[in-house]
Amino acid sequence: MTKKFRPLDALIRFFIWICALLVVVILIGIIFYTLFKGVPHITWQLLSTAPSELYQRVGILPMIINTLYIVIITLLISTPIGICSAIYLNEYAGKNIFVSVIEFTTETLAGIPSIIYGLFGFMFFNIFCKLQYSIISGSLTLTIMVLPTIIRTTQESLKAVPAMYREAALGIGAPKIYMIKTILLPCALPGILTAVILSIGRIVGESAALILTSGFGDKLPKSLFGHINASGATLTVQLYQYAMRGEDLNITFAIASVLIILILIINYFAKSMAKRFNNSK
Repeated sequence: MTKKFRPLDALIRFFIWICALLVVVILIGIIFYTLFKGVPHITWQLLSTAPSELYQRVGILPMIINTLYIVIITLLISTPIGICSAIYLNEYAGKNIFVSVIEFTTETLAGIPSIIYGLFGFMFFNIFCKLQYSIISGSLTLTIMVLPTIIRTTQESLKAVPAMYREAALGIGAPKIYMIKTILLPCALPGILTAVILSIGRIVGESAALILTSGFGDKLPKSLFGHINASGATLTVQLYQYAMRGEDLNITFAIASVLIILILIINYFAKSMAKRFNNSK
């Protein structure tokens, strides 16, 4: 049977390809333009030193360390909570008004501007909990920000697992928790990984909430765990400061390039770990 040619379908397909191509071109253009302007100004001194007004030195090593601190702490807190919450909502809670309210709330929280999270984090973590301007305060604030993304994405990934897998496992007498651990989570791993990568992107790219919670500290850490109680600016916060000053755009583009490269490296390692996990199953 020959497929009938429909001009409207061809036109819609053409516009879909144009839109997809436009998005890719814009993304590649932004990345390459930033790298073209910034990479020539990335020096070893910039990457390996702390900024100093006394020596008129520009360095971003403390900001790189602070960014890694916040990414790791936020993911360590938010990922287990988000995955466990999604498992409960999808596998245990069932369909009721309680679950509907939670799903609506998480979707609403995902769209709240980051400055609102920053104000909440400043009032609750910095003042009420007396954490002051600190990396742990910023990490806790970002945990609240990325939880909706992790919960909803993981929940949709669990829903995509065929029901026959659950029925087959439970039919042979496997406990529900064993079925979740050995069947559902491995099948939903690509979606969970997507949630983590999206969260990493939001954490690394966040500035407004961190300005109000983690502050502008630019000192190198003196200890591994003691530094989380100190104020610490991330790369995005430092990028914001240099952009607002408008003194040296070359340094601004250099920091932006380091930020892009750091995100690409983190995403690469996240995908590599997931691939290694899949191969070891």
